[in-house]
Amino acid sequence: MAAHIGRRLRKGAATTAVAAAAVAALSASQAPGATVDDQGRQSTGDATSAPDTAADNSATGNSPYYTDLPPLNSPNPSPSAGSGDAGDQRAGEAGIPATVLDAYKQAEATLREKKPGCNLPWQLLAAIGKVESGQARGGRVTADGTTVTPILGPQLDGNGFALIRDTDNGAYDGNRMYDQAVGPMQFIPSTWDWAGRDGNGDGRKDPNNIYDAALAAGHYLCRFDWDLSQQGDLRKAILSYNNSTDYLNTVLSWLEFYRRGTHEIPDGTGALPVDRSDDTARPGVTPSAPGTTPPARPGKPSGSRPSPSPAAPGNGGSPSTPPVTPPPATPPTPTDTVHHLEDAGTGTLTAMAGHTFAERVSTRAETEAGKAVAKVRIRFTLVGDTDTTFTGGETVATVTTDASGVAVAPALQAGERTGAFAVQAAVVGRSVKGVPYKATVTARAADALALAGEKEPTCVAGGEFAEPVQVKATYRGEAAGKVAVTATLVTSADDPAENDKGPYFKDADGKAVRSLTGLRTDADGQLTLPKLYADDTAGTFLLRLTTTGGATLDVKLTVEPAAAPSPEPDPSTDPAPSTDPSTEPSTDPSETPAA
Repeated sequence: MAAHIGRRLRKGAATTAVAAAAVAALSASQAPGATVDDQGRQSTGDATSAPDTAADNSATGNSPYYTDLPPLNSPNPSPSAGSGDAGDQRAGEAGIPATVLDAYKQAEATLREKKPGCNLPWQLLAAIGKVESGQARGGRVTADGTTVTPILGPQLDGNGFALIRDTDNGAYDGNRMYDQAVGPMQFIPSTWDWAGRDGNGDGRKDPNNIYDAALAAGHYLCRFDWDLSQQGDLRKAILSYNNSTDYLNTVLSWLEFYRRGTHEIPDGTGALPVDRSDDTARPGVTPSAPGTTPPARPGKPSGSRPSPSPAAPGNGGSPSTPPVTPPPATPPTPTDTVHHLEDAGTGTLTAMAGHTFAERVSTRAETEAGKAVAKVRIRFTLVGDTDTTFTGGETVATVTTDASGVAVAPALQAGERTGAFAVQAAVVGRSVKGVPYKATVTARAADALALAGEKEPTCVAGGEFAEPVQVKATYRGEAAGKVAVTATLVTSADDPAENDKGPYFKDADGKAVRSLTGLRTDADGQLTLPKLYADDTAGTFLLRLTTTGGATLDVKLTVEPAAAPSPEPDPSTDPAPSTDPSTEPSTDPSETPAA
């Protein structure tokens, strides 16, 4: 692998300083008004501060990550540029293995459709994939995107890393004592359990498949309705993946490097990373399989490793798995002290389809003695046949308890599927009895209907109504969209039976029908009924409209008698013309009567 300009940088002050310099140099064109502070952090005038995330509340459990930095020169040098080691390095670092690059771009396309407001760039996935696993160990993947060998981070046993005891019974990482970050995007099992996605359409969610892992990473970064085109939200998203300023700066440097140009290279030919945040990685070491013991590092006994810098807890991508060791003699974590969960005053969880639940699920973590436990991660999972989600479109949310031991789940957003489902609250990392919450989604409803327009519909018997009937549905004064409506020509105001005469609708075959179901208001609560026709019966009729929720409106329909035709003259009744000359007026002047 070609050497970086100068030398490779390891953890600590050197990494932080050069990462800051790299970000400053590479991000000049990031956004108007962007600045870089003395720690290498980018910001804009209105950027918000990064979240105060717990050390183990991240996609990777804050496992180690690769600290290799990109060259400061452009990845696409001009043709006149030299072709020495620096040029070779630029080309090598800018190259992304074909399958891995395709996975990133597919994930970006999917998120553009599913969560367009997130504005996820595929270059961000590439930057994270670079620091997590060196682009799946240089693109060593099979045709379907699965890594040739599993990529595992070190076991998170609290010995220099976060303490996360086994949450998957070894299903993903092969370790039944502690969790390990898994796959090219380095998800810890408890996070993959809810964040995992099927990116290649094979019906499986495999953290060792780059298509699945890249799509999962995209959803994870977009889960809080962040807009990644905004610098403040971008910082928050990256820090939520691994809560380290060094990690943030390293990812930002690769993001800007890839934004300036990349190219596709064959799978398996990508540059392998060298330096890792815990300073234990060595060139040429391949990812280890679950349960194997890595070779001893020169000058150190097998399985030993130094503690990482507190400022850089690290992220996944470790090329080896240390042997299982007994739990360290450390004080119990807050999670260890949780005995049970209690409902913290959650009200009735009911909402109309398409609406936000007014109540939010609230759970309290307690010790056996009933004392509140703070800083404990509570996972809220939607269970059942429902399309309801938490705010942001996810079906799982993890929230850390506050000083009073209470975790409040994000607001629930009801989908269109009605019926009951459950919200299950559980402690992350502990097998204690959870708390189920019953929730119900009811059908969209309206409590009022009004006729649009001032004139009541009229027509002539045997004709058709000139204008269709239009109504508007509301619920508590607001437009009631997508509400089901039934229309029936009733016999009278007191008799809801379907009338057998008078106005009617036509079905698809042109036959007369006097009841319609399946009608639905539009997003603004408006509904225009099909054309109405009248038979030969004149009079006043009622069209009754009803909605889910009990709103009713009777529309008066008037059918006027058809105009009587003008009678044809009857020749038999007309007087015959006179033929008596004596009755004809005289035209002879001599016959004029004397005065």
